[in-house]
Amino acid sequence: MKHKYCKKCLMPDTRPGSNFNDEGVCQACLNYEKRKTIDWEKREKELEKLCDKYRRDDGHYDCVIPVSGGKDSHFLAYTMKIKMGMNPLLITVGDPFTKTKAGLSNFRNLEDSFGCNHILFNLSTDLFRRATRIAFEETGEALKFIEYAIYTIPTLLAQKFDIPFVIFGENSAYEYGSTDKDFYLATPVVKSISDKLEKDREWWIEKGLTSDEVSSIQLDMNKPLPEVIYMSYFKPWSSVTNLGIAKKYGFKDLTHEWKREGCIEDFEQIDSIGYITHLWLKYPKFGFQRTSD
Repeated sequence: MKHKYCKKCLMPDTRPGSNFNDEGVCQACLNYEKRKTIDWEKREKELEKLCDKYRRDDGHYDCVIPVSGGKDSHFLAYTMKIKMGMNPLLITVGDPFTKTKAGLSNFRNLEDSFGCNHILFNLSTDLFRRATRIAFEETGEALKFIEYAIYTIPTLLAQKFDIPFVIFGENSAYEYGSTDKDFYLATPVVKSISDKLEKDREWWIEKGLTSDEVSSIQLDMNKPLPEVIYMSYFKPWSSVTNLGIAKKYGFKDLTHEWKREGCIEDFEQIDSIGYITHLWLKYPKFGFQRTSD
């Protein structure tokens, strides 16, 4: 079978959800070109208006920011706390992977540099191991369950604490070209993940999880859903720009700590050691890896 490669970035059509136009350019590149036509000042004002809608002056949290501790997390905290004057609660869905020194430093630095309270939510190690093994052996996506939780748990905790506003970073479907629709509202996306867990409940139970374990990362459909947004709609999303801002606030990369094979940079997804296996699995599945991703 002959594969297509994007005429601009050389991304192959083996990438899930990839689309190409008649000239052989992938949707991710087409979406990137659209940035030149976007009125970013107007979108900044849209973000300010949203913040004005939810900002509080009584000390209560007015938004939730899901964070890992990476450069994008620093950028989100900087934007919402420093620029927008919000009072965010940071929420991390953790994992038992061995952490890098830089990752541990950056995780603490988020709290120290921005003065935000921070909740670390860890699934039990036993559940993490079983869910990861099931997903790896059955689908080849080892972190499928935890990646669902990364979206649902911060939203669920926002429901529990009656915080009506949640800010995620990147709309990966748009930035990586699975869709040409540029939008900021992520609430339907997070709900669809929770709905998929419900749809696949019996599959997870058959493979070894309990019904309660599946329910533990689902949204509470008896409570109103918060307004969940993607920051990448309001800001021209850039790893390099985010890195520059993060470093001004104390972010550390992997320089002098770990030279990772299969990576051409030292600042993306550097929190843990085990995660690189997840990245490497792209190669046997899709024929490309992080270097060209």
